[in-house]
Amino acid sequence: MGEKCSGVILAGGMSKRLNGRDKAMIEIHGKPILDHIHAVYSEIFSEIILVTNTPQAYLDWNMLMVTDLFPVRSSLTGIHAGLFYASRPFVFVSACDAPFLKPELVHLLISQARPGADAVMPETAEGLEPLCAVYSKSCLNTVEAHIRQDKLKIQRVFHKSRINRISEARLRKADPDLISFVNINTPEDLMAVASLEKESL
Repeated sequence: MGEKCSGVILAGGMSKRLNGRDKAMIEIHGKPILDHIHAVYSEIFSEIILVTNTPQAYLDWNMLMVTDLFPVRSSLTGIHAGLFYASRPFVFVSACDAPFLKPELVHLLISQARPGADAVMPETAEGLEPLCAVYSKSCLNTVEAHIRQDKLKIQRVFHKSRINRISEARLRKADPDLISFVNINTPEDLMAVASLEKESL
């Protein structure tokens, strides 16, 4: 299954809301978040791409490291770089601050990638989850056009695209607590994540 899809991790660098900390390197239960994501990816993908503008920080991991092709920094430019450098027809994208990403959920999403679909996105009660999703290389030009127009909201790029939306009911069969979508944006998020049981990792 991983042969049709590359695994892309978006490592955006320092977070202002976390006092300049690198979210990928935050330790949860004794190991960096990136360790967990890389372990999940290694089970599934033969090509793993890390999008980062500070590649020297990640030399301990065996990944293809690439940088954004545009000077503006956003999740969309990271997705663009992943699509550009990937050798597979699809990419699975995760942010670097998802410590509980479940391989079962990743398998579900990439199994739904089909020719003719621009993206496979989870849809929960909170809405679409564009940073835990599958994208087709066929949408590379569309993504690039939006970046050049400074239209950087991911949902805006794909609102007219062919999105295969995966319902919450289906998602819960792979990840009953939807813990794959937990991420860390604030000190409060970090405290909440740190309090989760160790066996969740």
